[in-house]
Amino acid sequence: MTMRSVMCGLMATAALWCGMAAVQTAEAQEKTLYVAAYGGSFEQTMRKDIIPAFEKATGVKVEYVAGNSTDNLAKLQAQKGNQQIDVVILDDGPMYQAVALNFCADLEKAPVYDQLYDLAKMPSGKAVNFGAVGTGIVYNKAWFDENKIPVPTSWKDIEDPRFKKKLAVPPINNSYGLHALVMMARLNGGGEKAIDPGFKEFKDKVNPNVLAYEPSPGKMTELFQSNQAVIAIWGSGRAKALADTGFPAAFTYPKEGGVVLGSAACQVAGSKNAPEAQKFIQHMLGVEAQTALAVSAGFGPVNKTVELPADKQAGIPYGPEQIGKLLVVDWDTINANREVWNKRWTREIER
Repeated sequence: MTMRSVMCGLMATAALWCGMAAVQTAEAQEKTLYVAAYGGSFEQTMRKDIIPAFEKATGVKVEYVAGNSTDNLAKLQAQKGNQQIDVVILDDGPMYQAVALNFCADLEKAPVYDQLYDLAKMPSGKAVNFGAVGTGIVYNKAWFDENKIPVPTSWKDIEDPRFKKKLAVPPINNSYGLHALVMMARLNGGGEKAIDPGFKEFKDKVNPNVLAYEPSPGKMTELFQSNQAVIAIWGSGRAKALADTGFPAAFTYPKEGGVVLGSAACQVAGSKNAPEAQKFIQHMLGVEAQTALAVSAGFGPVNKTVELPADKQAGIPYGPEQIGKLLVVDWDTINANREVWNKRWTREIER
């Protein structure tokens, strides 16, 4: 064999390897990950702070499918057997439903999961809470100061006669209202598995104070700004958004405990891009993404290693003294009974 033929052979082999590498690179660049998640300010944060870093690190393009938890759960049901979504993001309650319906695959082990607070870890191992807000009490600080009323410290403070027709509570088809019902049940000898005391407490002691059972964040804001409502059961994130408008809104966790409202992610079972889906979830749990979600979207970071500046901690559950102590509700029991509870609520409470 001549030197010329050897060189030609080597050049042909190199060209083949280069061609294969080019094909592999093109395939990686062409790979698209479909992520279904909330719209609004959350979507803006994802598109600005979370997705670009993931795309740059992996070469995978992310297509964002905006929708609320109910919409995205319905998409999974409609696409059963031929899933088009790779990663789905839902509130914790609907996520438990998605897991029960076998829409979520097992999470792969990764070091980042060892950095999370316990409340981030769902028992199934198929989904994880990547952010949290807390349900507690929102109040008009200026009105409280003017009327010399002390800061609320207990769930039972919403029963104070001084708040007659000045209290706003979301209905129980909303997580905030549901949390309040569960806590009233727990404080009166019941709980998720014995909800009757909660209904009785609302009917006899809370109802006289209720101005409105309001599900809309916009209308809840209007009730505060018009001074019709001065106290409400609501979320830390909602309170922060109201305070950011300049309104004197303050938020407190009751001494019996605030309740976590988690936002969870899972790799959809049957995803055509399972490895990339797993990496995307792990990316959302990393320090940079967790910091962005806290600062821009108001989610309490579930990664214990995240350190926020003092001026960025306001309005979100942060650190072991807050996020580490939020209470978790039994979603499996709740989801099994929720339809019956909703009908009972309409019949007995919101008559």
